[in-house]
Amino acid sequence: MARDRSGSSSRSRQLAARGIPEIPFAAPPGTPAGVEVLSLADLRRRVAPGKLAGPQRPEFHHLLTLTSGGLRHTVDFTGYSLRPGSWLWVRPGQVHQWGDVTHAKGTLILFRQDFLDQATATAARVEDPHAPVLSTPVADDAEALRIAEEHLTREFHALGQLPLAVHTAALRHLLSVLVLRLAHLATPFGSPVPEPDETYLRFRDALETAFTRTRRVEDYAHMLGYSTRTLSRATLAAAGLGAKEFIDRRVVLEAKRLLAHSDRTAAQIADQLGFADPTQFSKYFHQRAGQSPIGFRRSVRGHDA
Repeated sequence: MARDRSGSSSRSRQLAARGIPEIPFAAPPGTPAGVEVLSLADLRRRVAPGKLAGPQRPEFHHLLTLTSGGLRHTVDFTGYSLRPGSWLWVRPGQVHQWGDVTHAKGTLILFRQDFLDQATATAARVEDPHAPVLSTPVADDAEALRIAEEHLTREFHALGQLPLAVHTAALRHLLSVLVLRLAHLATPFGSPVPEPDETYLRFRDALETAFTRTRRVEDYAHMLGYSTRTLSRATLAAAGLGAKEFIDRRVVLEAKRLLAHSDRTAAQIADQLGFADPTQFSKYFHQRAGQSPIGFRRSVRGHDA
């Protein structure tokens, strides 16, 4: 498994001291750089339960699937329940936290984004921060993913049977099959892969660049040349929520990340996120997160934070 080794940056060590380590990818000795496949039993032997339970922010992708048992996993402060056949995908930069892995069996696949070729990364939308975290494929999709995972696992553990360059190429192709299958579940055979609505994509991209400046749907509508109703219809169809809630969830997620990862005060975070004053930020956060900014920080970093 990728680990935070002695060569990590001072920033990573500082984050680790606060309980939210940034974890770089470090391939096991003798294996191809960029990908690792291990069982949950291997994970339990390698990493102490207490360390797994703490929040961490990996700089690489995690794909996790179970064959038996159950597991609770938290990603960006949202809890997910895994069962056999489901797939969890944690992307770089997301905060995740393991539940009790004692009774779960399954496979964990770790990979750097640059291990995939660019065409695959684009087609699988691996950079999409809004992609689903948890998927539960059925029927043919489930079987195809099971076979892809099995082939990838076998090839990873067949180190030395092929020249290293060939072995690495095989792993890259097998991983590509897996992520493409996961990214495009339940697409009818022979049908084009459905693309997200252009209105939604434009709004989503504009939000990523402007959410620290405005939280008003009207401003985004004016910016993009749409009506507010059009934006709400687009986000409702693509994300299942209206435009205002879509904006608010992005702002709150950024606030949570800053509270968890940084030592900035609530006042500094309020200013960074474009609030007029700390009181306005605290009220906004409490209404949407159910607790104060400082209360949230203490809940994820401990009462001494």
